[in-house]
Amino acid sequence: MRTAAGTPAHAPGVPVFYSMAPPDPARYLPLMAKTHGTCTDRFAPVREALAASLDGKDVGASVAVYVDGEPEVDLWGGHTDADRTTPWERDTITHVWSTSKPMTALCVLMLADRGELDLAAPVATYWPEFAAAGKENVRVSHVLSHTAGLPGFEKPMTLDDLYDWQTATARLAAQAPAWEPGTAAGYHGLTQGFLLGEIVRRVTGRSLGTFLAEEVTGPLGADFYIGLAAEHDHRVAPIIAPPSSPPRGGPPPNPAIADGTANTTAWRRAEIPAVNGHGNARSVAAVQSLLATGGAGRGVRLLSGKGCERVLEEQFNGTDQVLGVPMRYGMGYGLNGGQLPNPRTCFWGGWGGSIVLVDLDARMSVAYVMNQMFDDGGLGDDRAFLILAAVYEGLSA
Repeated sequence: MRTAAGTPAHAPGVPVFYSMAPPDPARYLPLMAKTHGTCTDRFAPVREALAASLDGKDVGASVAVYVDGEPEVDLWGGHTDADRTTPWERDTITHVWSTSKPMTALCVLMLADRGELDLAAPVATYWPEFAAAGKENVRVSHVLSHTAGLPGFEKPMTLDDLYDWQTATARLAAQAPAWEPGTAAGYHGLTQGFLLGEIVRRVTGRSLGTFLAEEVTGPLGADFYIGLAAEHDHRVAPIIAPPSSPPRGGPPPNPAIADGTANTTAWRRAEIPAVNGHGNARSVAAVQSLLATGGAGRGVRLLSGKGCERVLEEQFNGTDQVLGVPMRYGMGYGLNGGQLPNPRTCFWGGWGGSIVLVDLDARMSVAYVMNQMFDDGGLGDDRAFLILAAVYEGLSA
């Protein structure tokens, strides 16, 4: 998707789930693709769904399901390259586009839970320059819920501008909102990460990527990065461009970001917290499982129970002006619009297919990460849906 301001929206994976009826087992036969890893008996349909996806659209992928903070599914399979010559290994990581956003939002929720940040406070409380051009009343919660009125960059941006933190954040600080903040929503595809990241930097003195590494992924032992060091390059499965992309309406993208940009060294080294995270399903599900378990996991507590519940505080319920579809936004996540079995469920996903879902009722997190992108012009393809359907089949067994 492209935003009204021309920036890539990296549309969330499957915000409309249509139906969560159990998948037809017949569609998974015969199983030819080999999967690796572990899976408890009740989630056997998830292994079948991943194998079927690898037999079909996927090149390489990983799936993880955590329940009560413990991994019940940790599976991977396929290959890291389009020619299918190099196997996807346990420690393979790949680019996840906007599945990065929940990782960034979690950092902000942690600071709020510690009392270092007030989600109801104006952004300018922490970032005084941001009050320019009529933004003095933009609240942190507006940024988390895509209602801040800054869905894209107004002035022309190059990729080099995007890689320069000071340039990107200074332009957003000087920019006027496209609507009265809080009155409408429009997916902040690129800008949300810079906005939240600068708030984190002003509060902690650390970049978003550094805070994530030191306060979240480090303590949890999770293999996820915003700003990828060269030492990890050999483990990265390059993103594979979608077979086709429909033409986009509206202004030209600003800046133009081709899918292959994610495979460049400059993109990997930069911190673009909304869209350039690298990891695998295990790392994504492990981090996001904190929300499902009351804030604790792997022997560490990063959030209180009340801090986790804040993700479900509805900030917007209506049609997103950028995505053009009905959306419910909480604090940094999309909220269940009634299609999922358990009401207290939040999610987000990335351009091309990846997704993470957190079910607070089931105390469960689910992640699906792959290297083959698909871009059919909607908000996702059926791969993530079939994985999620298999997860809920197993959960209800």
